Amino acid sequence: MLPTILDLTSLRSAYAAGQSPLDVIETVIARQAASTDPAIFITPTPEEALRTEARALMERAPAPNSLPLWGIPFAVKDNIDVAGLPTTAACPAFAYQPDYDATVVARLRAAGAIVIGKTNLDQFATGLNGTRSPHGAPRSVFDKDYVSGGSSSGSAVAVASGLASFALGTDTAGSGRIPAAFNNLVGIKPTPGLVPNVGVVPACRSVDVVTVFAATVGDGVTIRKVMEGYDAADPFSRKASPTNLPTSGLRIGVLDTAEREFFGNRHVEALYDAAIERARALGATIVPFDYAPFREAAELLYNGPWVAERLAAVKDFLVTNASDFDPTVRTIIEGAKAYDAVAAFGGRYKLEALRQKTGKEWEKADILMLPTSPTTYTVEEMTADPIAKNGHFGRYTNFVNLLDCAAIAVPAGFDADGHLPAGVTLVGPAFTDDALAPFADAMHRTLNAGMGKDRLAPIPEASRVPQADDGLVPIVVVGAHLTGMPLNHELTRPGGKRVKSCRTAPDYRLFVLPDTVPPKPGLIRQPGFAGKGLEVEVWKVTPEAFGRFVQNIPAPLGIGKVTLDDGSQTSGFLCEAHALEGAREITELGGWRAYIANQGMGK
Repeated sequence: MLPTILDLTSLRSAYAAGQSPLDVIETVIARQAASTDPAIFITPTPEEALRTEARALMERAPAPNSLPLWGIPFAVKDNIDVAGLPTTAACPAFAYQPDYDATVVARLRAAGAIVIGKTNLDQFATGLNGTRSPHGAPRSVFDKDYVSGGSSSGSAVAVASGLASFALGTDTAGSGRIPAAFNNLVGIKPTPGLVPNVGVVPACRSVDVVTVFAATVGDGVTIRKVMEGYDAADPFSRKASPTNLPTSGLRIGVLDTAEREFFGNRHVEALYDAAIERARALGATIVPFDYAPFREAAELLYNGPWVAERLAAVKDFLVTNASDFDPTVRTIIEGAKAYDAVAAFGGRYKLEALRQKTGKEWEKADILMLPTSPTTYTVEEMTADPIAKNGHFGRYTNFVNLLDCAAIAVPAGFDADGHLPAGVTLVGPAFTDDALAPFADAMHRTLNAGMGKDRLAPIPEASRVPQADDGLVPIVVVGAHLTGMPLNHELTRPGGKRVKSCRTAPDYRLFVLPDTVPPKPGLIRQPGFAGKGLEVEVWKVTPEAFGRFVQNIPAPLGIGKVTLDDGSQTSGFLCEAHALEGAREITELGGWRAYIANQGMGK
């Protein structure tokens, strides 16, 4: 029995246990037939063709999980070529039969993945909401009255509803991120040029990016790595130049008061604030920054000459088939006729001037964390005011490709009614794709909001994205070495860095050690004990400092493995149980800091 969400870990475990790709394909076929959203796919792969491809994979690579994506079902946005299926860009009159897979599809198929169909989109990838298609509007998996987000609408819904393990989208203005936020998914938006666009119908060719919708950050990164790589057939393809980020003390830029705009949606604003606090708890330094120059750059994408790229992509077809366009899409594309070559150069000059201004803001922060979308709307609200409300969605996404950034969108939780989800996006400079992933993964894991429509699904430990090795040794501290406590200097003086604040697993107890100066706690683990976990901090020190630190620890304390609330294990302070006979237990206070505070108040 497969889980609701077909994440890579679950499928690989099923294959290791004896299921076959044909078994999984039969499940996918059954789920497609039972789906209540008829607008997800434009062209599903025929059932018998799916079975044939599964059998061919088993003949080509008989051993389970012998290829990186062995037997993994995925969906493809219908502006990306798949040989054997038409490419329509959600315009039936534009349809053609590609002779070859797009480069990204070919690479994924070579890795063992199976295409289950072509998904719906805002026509010609022009929109962020998912309603601009003659095939209907896919809906949020949480409320059919609400938009799914676009333009990669069907791709997101296919993954969030459990029809595909992952899906490909494209992202020019936010199309690979906003649908992720509206469907409780991860959206991986690579640095422009990292993933080739050969075989992709362009929207704005100079800034288009193929993206991934996935259940977890780890899944999305795995898939992106299969797709990426220089392709000379794409004039905008680039060889990667990976850029690192600090592995501790990460400075995260967040919106200052002046640039906050949520269009009256207090729920999304509250979730953004909660995400900021989770980032702080993970050890990040929170830095307000001025979003104004980024916003001005974002406005250029639809209110500047870049819209002429959309016309360039379909100019000949528009001349002969204007009536076949969605009315809103046609209005936007025809608006490009107002721009000439002089305007194009003027826009380029303005963008470069704004790039200089944003550079000053990048000096404050290593990465930015922004609301993926400041609000959401029903299908009825969107169709009543399609251009203005669509523009609201792109307020914090439109600049990212214009300014050559990498981004990962992660869920941020559900509104106060537990009704609709929202998301935040981590944005980094070009080629920080790998460096962004560990923190994005950590943010997703602290949320406990499930994956896709399954809000209770645990994020598999096997998909965790490890931090890059910085040569430092992590250590969990629980008492006098906490930030602001008397012995914290033993960590800070040799250059130690606080990674995060968190809690232990529930089965730990905390006691006050008698006759210690300064006062110290004793932490023990008692299997079966059902507590709430205890406040701790994770620090990193050099191996030399760690060695000196351990050597000087007085009995009955020592170093052992401490299990944290996310299931990970890190070396930290533990106490010999015999030393706690008759000691005062303070587990119910939740941690040493609370105990010290109570002592200060005479309690």
